[in-house]
Amino acid sequence: MHRLTYLIVYPFIYGVASLPFPLLYLLSDFLCFVMYDIFGYRKKVVRKNLMLVFPEKDNKWYKKTERKFYHHMCDIMLETIKSFKISEEEMKKRFKIKNIEALKQFEEKDRSVIVMCGHYASWEWMMSLGYHLKHKGYGIYTPLINEHFDRLVKRIRKRHNAYVISRYEALDTIRNHDKNNERGIYGFASDQSPQPKPKSYWRKFLGVKVPVFLGAELLARELNFAIVFAEINRVKRGHYEAEFKVLTENPKATKPNEITDLFTDWVEAQVYNDPSQYLWSHNRFKHSHLAPKD
Repeated sequence: MHRLTYLIVYPFIYGVASLPFPLLYLLSDFLCFVMYDIFGYRKKVVRKNLMLVFPEKDNKWYKKTERKFYHHMCDIMLETIKSFKISEEEMKKRFKIKNIEALKQFEEKDRSVIVMCGHYASWEWMMSLGYHLKHKGYGIYTPLINEHFDRLVKRIRKRHNAYVISRYEALDTIRNHDKNNERGIYGFASDQSPQPKPKSYWRKFLGVKVPVFLGAELLARELNFAIVFAEINRVKRGHYEAEFKVLTENPKATKPNEITDLFTDWVEAQVYNDPSQYLWSHNRFKHSHLAPKD
């Protein structure tokens, strides 16, 4: 069944990836209309999230922000598919990096780096880092159930000198890389919702108390990896810009949760600046009712 699904869907993926950008965005506009106006895909989740974070806004603002978000989400979905066929030259033109030296300095010091970002703007096109660095770039991801599509994801990333590591194997894989003196750039999108556990770290994110991921911080402390924050923003449709901010060069000298707190604060600032670029369709606050009392 997985193979049959792949064989049916693959021609569509290939066709979308082959579209010139003007047609790609016409398709995105149509897809937005279908998802938002006809089927209302995850509309209740999006509205609930926006009302939690921006309770002071009115219905007109919610509708306007929702529509902007759905346009952005559809763009991101199709741009990710477009990565299958986009050239290196086109990728560099559309995903610009303001200060690659913030990462290159650690290559020169023969150190691995963890790059943290939120699900904001075009986190998927961060795969293009492989065009700018000598260190191998790895994205931590959740493997797809359909193994054929999973292999396609890996193929697309490899095409841009990027690789993926399953989140279920990430800690052991990265430890082995370090043990074998293999340096790398490891990308963590760490703003989503982990399953609460007795020892979970809870804090407010966008005004709502939630459990937060500590994996990147704990790994950096253990292996003494530098941590850099990727501040990605949409400049205009189909064009993005990333600026890197060194969060810490010496994670072992930081206090517990300090790295995670600073990362979370920086993601919050982006969201408050332009809510339309954040991934509101994810049920980020689903565990908030389990938050421990202060």
